[in-house]
Amino acid sequence: MAILGATATKAAGRRLPRVPSTMRAAAIDRFGPPAVLTLHAVPVPEHGPHDVLMALYSAGVGVWDTWIRDGSWRPYGTPKFPLVPGTDGAGVIVEKGARVRDFEIGERVYGVDFSDPQGGFYAEFKAIDDQHVARVPKPLDMLQAGAAPVPGLTALQGIDDHLHVRREEYVLIFGATGSVGTLAVQFAKRHHARVIATASGGPATALVKKLGASSVFDPRSDNAVEELTGRAPHGIDAVLALAGGDDLEKCLDLVNKDGRVAYPNGVEPEPRRRSKFRLISYDAAVGPQEFARLEQATIEARLHVPVAGAYPLAEAAKAHERLEAGHILGRIVLRIRRMPARQ
Repeated sequence: MAILGATATKAAGRRLPRVPSTMRAAAIDRFGPPAVLTLHAVPVPEHGPHDVLMALYSAGVGVWDTWIRDGSWRPYGTPKFPLVPGTDGAGVIVEKGARVRDFEIGERVYGVDFSDPQGGFYAEFKAIDDQHVARVPKPLDMLQAGAAPVPGLTALQGIDDHLHVRREEYVLIFGATGSVGTLAVQFAKRHHARVIATASGGPATALVKKLGASSVFDPRSDNAVEELTGRAPHGIDAVLALAGGDDLEKCLDLVNKDGRVAYPNGVEPEPRRRSKFRLISYDAAVGPQEFARLEQATIEARLHVPVAGAYPLAEAAKAHERLEAGHILGRIVLRIRRMPARQ
């Protein structure tokens, strides 16, 4: 197999990874526990006229990837093994289709793809429709960029499109320390909202305070409702629920009449519907307009993307084990190749 660190192409003053016929990928040959995720040599994906081929530097590791790995979620339809997971990542364009007009070879991009039968982002190369990629916003390095797309779009659309967060509102981010929650805190704060975040333990509390939460409480504590009442004496105006269960339901008792509660599809158990507030479930939309809004919000919020751990591609199974162990502050990332210098 070719050494993918070798370079043969130059663009914008930088040498780019050359494109061999095969690549390394973390893939599965059957559904199962983290151990089924192993290193494979697979063909480099073919790109069509509307696609770009990314040489990947990093890929996000999300709980939804574990659902793909164990077979409980099958966005690819009937599985074709070896199956490469991974819904988002960041890299540099090394080739592009004949009808791609908005991107150039050598540009640094990040992207999202949930259902490509050729495979996901746990690989050294990824072919992707040019409508599902965007240039990496300047505040982010390539490791953060690999962690940002799915959580960023999910958090931003929850805060802006579904909750319509406004200045001085009391906004509860329930599940604030995860990959989506850490970004949602910052996006809500940029609207000058009074952001209340949930966190358990000293490091988690310190993180969400650093990200801009006005106040923090532990929803599992015996006096959680009293603490939340003290932080929002006039009730909660909006809630982004990134986890479900009894602790969330107790907090929802404090949502004001005509308040708003939103949650991404996949949160289990789903929040219980009540007559006094609107309950909105949603999937994050992906496209050029959504990426443009994410870039603007990233700059406005001076976004920090917390990386809870970075694993080499060969240790993707360890990344999944760590994810399933729980209590992740931010997002886990696969480091696929040596990171380029920031420009």
